[in-house]
Amino acid sequence: MAMYSRTVIFSCFQINVKMMKILGIIWCTFVLGYTVAATDSPDNRFFPEDFSLGVATAAFQIEGAWNESGKGEQLWDWWMHTYPDKTLNRDSGDVACDSYHKWNEDLELLKVLGVNHYRLSISWSRILPNGWANINTINEEGVKYYRTLLEALIEAGITPYVTLYHWDLPITLHQFGGWQNPIIADHFAAYARICFELFGDIVKNWITLNEPHSYCFLGYGTGYHAPGYALPSEGVYKCAYTSVLAHAKAWHIYDEEFRATQKGRVSIVIDSPWFEPLTDTEQDREAVQRELDFFFGLYANPIYNGNWPEQVIRIVDARSELEGYSYSRLPKFTEEEIQYIKGTSDFFSVNTYSAYLAHHQHNWDESIDPDEVTYYADQGVVNSVDPAWASDVEWVHKVPAGFRKLLNYIHNTFGQPEIVVTENGWAQNVTTAGTADQDRITYLSEYLSALLEAIYEDGVNVSAYTVWSLMDNLEWANGYQQKLGLVEVDFSDPERTRTAKDSYFWYQMVTKNRCLYSDASLCI
Repeated sequence: MAMYSRTVIFSCFQINVKMMKILGIIWCTFVLGYTVAATDSPDNRFFPEDFSLGVATAAFQIEGAWNESGKGEQLWDWWMHTYPDKTLNRDSGDVACDSYHKWNEDLELLKVLGVNHYRLSISWSRILPNGWANINTINEEGVKYYRTLLEALIEAGITPYVTLYHWDLPITLHQFGGWQNPIIADHFAAYARICFELFGDIVKNWITLNEPHSYCFLGYGTGYHAPGYALPSEGVYKCAYTSVLAHAKAWHIYDEEFRATQKGRVSIVIDSPWFEPLTDTEQDREAVQRELDFFFGLYANPIYNGNWPEQVIRIVDARSELEGYSYSRLPKFTEEEIQYIKGTSDFFSVNTYSAYLAHHQHNWDESIDPDEVTYYADQGVVNSVDPAWASDVEWVHKVPAGFRKLLNYIHNTFGQPEIVVTENGWAQNVTTAGTADQDRITYLSEYLSALLEAIYEDGVNVSAYTVWSLMDNLEWANGYQQKLGLVEVDFSDPERTRTAKDSYFWYQMVTKNRCLYSDASLCI
């Protein structure tokens, strides 16, 4: 762990008292700088000249106004209202950070932070309240909200990265079976076309789907997330099929109808931790590759290499036959679909937070038990974590070396693409969270050091890095009980007062100096 000492750099932000009152942010007396002890210092190289530093949020997690201004009900609205006990503390997104009404305050936070880009998402049901892509059903108030925000970002010199789907499926489409039904791919593509038409003149970086593994596995595999379907044998695979197809359809629409005039680009966010073998054995090394294929490759391989990963096909097909199925539990792409999907990405977007240890559990032809016909059993891998890895919540562990390895894996496996890190950050439990968040600074510094090593020492083409998140927000089933923001939000205050954390000022120093030291003369 890097050791930080705190210095004070006297510098008022030149924000007037009225603006300070509006923002509700404790800023003006001083800015926190950080120097680093000689041992285990962060990388002292500057970020490449055109490297972009940013932060991210998502519509449902910050906007609130769940039923205002013509917005329709979406999956997580329904889930949290119908099954309130499924979310910690019975939290909901009804108000969240109230960014629908306080977007201008959030914009000021972004401007003072000095970021190059801001990743945000559009709520499908705020644009199309009933989900259907009919021009007569477009909600003009929703369009105005996003248009105003996007134009303000651009005026401030902040590049928007816009995600079309960040888990908030209109409830009408959930009633059609959601991501288990391939017809949703067509509805998503039609919604994407409308967004390209409405905002494509100013948005040049589009992301179709956010983290399909997470919403497929948690929503249709374990049932931990909305819509709460525990379909462990086929749910993840069906969802993956529909999601990959939906992405490809949206990419082709942009490529064929908008790229020539709008000159933008389109990607999909793939999420994955890194995996290390538990033991230095051939079996555990093979377990790592299986885990990567089932977790990461299930979504990335069809897009970048064509078709599902070979061993995923081989294993699920063979196990399905041994289990007595007359078909494979893994949906088949037609040859036409394989060619249609392959190559549908203009850059590689990845979200990553942690790492796990992988241990071989069984071979594909073992443990064929009717009660164990699951996505997990297909992998035959058991995951664990090293207790030495720093962590404050169960799903985020500080393993910066794993981050560097994941970037190298993407580079070497998927054709050396341009990589945009669209989410990375440190999670704190609400009981330990606060504005003095030194652990977050340590995590971000070490992960950014690993990123610089991947760029300069390994030759990996990483063009952007995005902290999750700008501010504390609704973390899905974890409610407001986990904090990942650079800015604290007081959810007990009707005003949702924002207060900058130490990590906010540290990241501001990084965006200003373009390196990880408060004294830029120490960087090369």
